[in-house]
This record gives sequence, structure tokens and C-alpha cells, in this order.
Amino acid sequence: MYEDFTASDPFSGENFHCQYQSVIVGIATRHSDTVDIKFLVNGQSVWLGLPHPAWVEFRRRTGQALSDRMAVDLAGMFLKRQLESGAGAGRNYWNEIRTDEVIGLAGELGWLTVAARQ
Repeated sequence: MYEDFTASDPFSGENFHCQYQSVIVGIATRHSDTVDIKFLVNGQSVWLGLPHPAWVEFRRRTGQALSDRMAVDLAGMFLKRQLESGAGAGRNYWNEIRTDEVIGLAGELGWLTVAARQ
């Protein structure tokens, strides 16, 4: 869904081609307690740190695990929104993403409702 997408900055009109590249658990890498998702944005590395408590909260609400595949979609959706809001140009990392933002994105993707029914 969000492995390969495009977004446009509303202010500059610049177009961004975003491609998922990797998932890394960030405890040892930065002592960040995040799962880091790497995208290439117009060929440049951009990292998004999804907080570990989001995995716990997702399981608490749904009874199911939040998979790496789902994390890529959540990070991609977040990145696309940032770029399309004009807030993303020039940034190469987001470490301040909150658990409630991740859960909100999961809800918008319909994962909280679908998972809760299963």
C-alpha cells in the first residue's frame, strides 16, 4: 500500500517519489525504543521511528500483533501526510511520532475495527 508512492509539497510544488527500503528495531541502534522504517525519498534516506508502545497498544486494542508489513504502511502514510502538508521537505528523520498518532493511522486504515471483529 505505502511501499512505493508519490507525494507533492503544496507550497513548492515539488514532487517526491518514496520507496520503502528497510525496517530496523531501534533499541540498540539509537537507544530510541522505536522501530525505524527507512524510505528513499527522491533517492535520499528518510527514517521514521515508530514508538514501541504502539505495538503494545495495538495488541491491547485488537488482540493481534502489529506486523512489520503494517508498520511500513503506517510509516508510509505518516510520511506522505507530512510531505503533502509541507512539513516534510528537507527532513531526513522523524523520531517524535507518538503512539496515539500510530494508533490513529491504524484506525484510519480500518485495522482497529477489522482486527477487533476477528
